[in-house]
Parts: sequence; structure tokens; C-alpha cells
Amino acid sequence: MTLSKLNFSQKPLVMGIVNVTPDSFSDGGSFYNKNNAIAHGLELLNEGADILDIGGESTRPGAEVVDIEEEILRVVPVISGLKHKAKWISIDSRNAKTIEAALKAGANIINDVSALTHDSESINVALRYDVPVILMHSKGLPADMQNNPQYNNVLDEVYDYLSKRISSCMAAGIEKSRIIVDPGIGFGKSLEHNLIILKNLEHFKGLGCPILLGASRKSFISMIMKDAGVEQRLGGSIASVLIGAQKGAAIVRVHDVYDSVQALQTYYAIEDGV
Repeated sequence: MTLSKLNFSQKPLVMGIVNVTPDSFSDGGSFYNKNNAIAHGLELLNEGADILDIGGESTRPGAEVVDIEEEILRVVPVISGLKHKAKWISIDSRNAKTIEAALKAGANIINDVSALTHDSESINVALRYDVPVILMHSKGLPADMQNNPQYNNVLDEVYDYLSKRISSCMAAGIEKSRIIVDPGIGFGKSLEHNLIILKNLEHFKGLGCPILLGASRKSFISMIMKDAGVEQRLGGSIASVLIGAQKGAAIVRVHDVYDSVQALQTYYAIEDGV
């Protein structure tokens, strides 16, 4: 299954987030129930999502590790309930056993915040199922990644990390045409680091892979607009989506699908004409 089938164009695809968790930073618990999660996924598709990203373990700063069997119990029924409606479903997991169970259930993209490093078997699963993989940069683990992250040059260090992960995956047999990169907004980065990455997102085009941007509702927005709660970060999220569109993101990962789609459609109507 090659990335060409994702129909990348000049306009980014919209990935809608379905967190089947009790503790995600933005909507923890809202869609923890299987039926609620499926209903939410269907709603996101109706709002214009091209991809659904389903996860059963929160990777927010300070999050606790979830037992793998519990993670599987969370995500597999939801994927099974959505696979006949969604053309593309990504499994947001860093555990090979969970990833494989999700792919068997109907997922067809791997989204790993550890860039396939957390579990050594994950690369083999990706090879067996021949699916696109999203490699994300993160500095540290979710439990401690926001404890004063330091870089000499955040752009160069994130770029070099992703370049090495691409090379490692290719050496293992994953074709470059199946790889998507994510610079990891909010994963081991300060406000300044996040803003530098957003301003210079096109820098990562040099890696030769499609870029995913995931900035939706993240805490850097509340550092700009002081004390903006999670539900008050829509404006900052939309601004990030539009920056992504301007600077070459192939996928934008969002909670607020309808508003993101509307913003993108309006942006391109202005840019290209109706």
C-alpha cells in the first residue's frame, strides 16, 4: 500500500483524532466508550476528515504507560466499527503488538510517536503489512519530555533525527515511498522550539517525505494566549493548520475537523479562486 494512494496534492489531507483514552490532554474520557468513539469517528468523517487517527494510549506530557492488552482492547473494537466507513485509519501506537492487532482489525497506516524505536518489532510489523508509516520526532518519553528540553539547533537536530530514522527504516526494508515524517510539535520542545519548527516547516521537505503537522490544541497555544484552556485553543489550532498549508504539510492532524476543513477551503478559495 503506497503513499500515492493517499492522493497527496498541494492541499493537505485532514487527519481527525479519535482518542479512546481516559486521560488524553484534549478530550480524555469523552470517547473512552467504544460506541462514543465510533460515533465520534463517523462525525469526523462527515465533517471532512480524510484519515482517522485512533489511539488507546495518551502520549501527553506526564502520561502514564498503558498495559498493551488494555490498549488493544481500547482500539480494536473502534477500528472494527469504522473500517467500512473510513478509507484510511491510522493506529497511533508505539507498541508492535497493538499495531499488528490494529492492522488486522482494519487500520492501514502506522503512526508511531517513537518513530518505530520504542518496540524493536514494530519495523517488522510495518514490513509484513506493507503500510505507510509516520515517523515522529520526540525528545524523551511522555512522562518527562517537557522537563526543560534543550537543543543547540532545534531545526537541525530534529531534521537529523528524522533523516537517521528514515535511513534505518529503509535499511530494514521499508521503502521511502511509504514514509511520512512528523517534526513532533509539543514532544520535548519549548514554546520557542515549537514556533521555530512551525515557521520553518518547509525545511523538512529536504527529507524527501510527506510532512505531517500535529499542532492541534497543544499547550504552546496557551503559552502565547495566556491561560487558554484546551477548549479555548481553536484559533491557535486553525492558525497552525493554515501555516502548515502554506509551508508544505501533506497532512494536518486535528481535533476540530469541521473548522479545519472550512479554514482550508476558504484559504484555497482565496488563493486559487472559487
